[in-house]
Amino acid sequence: MSKIFTPTNQIRLTNVAIVRLKKGGKRFEIACYRNKVISWRNKVETDIDEVLQTHTVFTNVSKGQVAKKEDLIKVFGKDNQTEICKEILEKGELQVSDKERHSQIDSLLKDIATTVADKCVNPETKCPYPVSIIEKAMKDIHFSVNVNKNAKQQALDVIQLVKKELPLERAQMRVRILLSGKEARKVRDKAVKLTTTVEEETWDAGTANIICLIDPGSFRSLDDMIRSETKGSGQFELLSLKETIEGEQSL
Repeated sequence: MSKIFTPTNQIRLTNVAIVRLKKGGKRFEIACYRNKVISWRNKVETDIDEVLQTHTVFTNVSKGQVAKKEDLIKVFGKDNQTEICKEILEKGELQVSDKERHSQIDSLLKDIATTVADKCVNPETKCPYPVSIIEKAMKDIHFSVNVNKNAKQQALDVIQLVKKELPLERAQMRVRILLSGKEARKVRDKAVKLTTTVEEETWDAGTANIICLIDPGSFRSLDDMIRSETKGSGQFELLSLKETIEGEQSL
């Protein structure tokens, strides 16, 4: 009985997600676990062993053809398989079927719309929009989903684009500012300029207690200003992340 010959440079893998990188005129591929590539790129998954099916660089995963050591050194300047796998993972293109891609895009689009609906309100009514309205607005502006970026990153882009088609603004944060000392009035005037609405302001024995609404984008600037102007004696407290007519809700 004759022996069955199996080439030593071939590795057979099944049910894989392939990431491909073309570099130096050659094609390199790695075999990953499904749903782990995006998690790695978004730094949700940090264990490379959870991402890679094998620490091997291929020229063709489907055919099990392993990349030659001399090609790796020539193109990547090294032959460390794990390090090269990481580079391909970061810069390569995830290969998925049309059906998978459509499903992935639809899921990500809904996640983006949900994030936008959660962060924003109608400026006229101060009420949040239903997710379906945000989805329709995204389709109306022909927003192109990027499968290599997470929903939160893309939601910020969507907010700016949808604002051109739909009355939309970031839900306001409610904060408390406590100021005392001889510079309290001066700092108060600077702080108020960075708020959108002062809801309540009281002074007691030279100490100001101010509750106001601010745009989320002003949070860091206001915090830095109060720390700097009061040399750390002023207090800046976040009371709620999101203020809507419907009441307190968490982002």
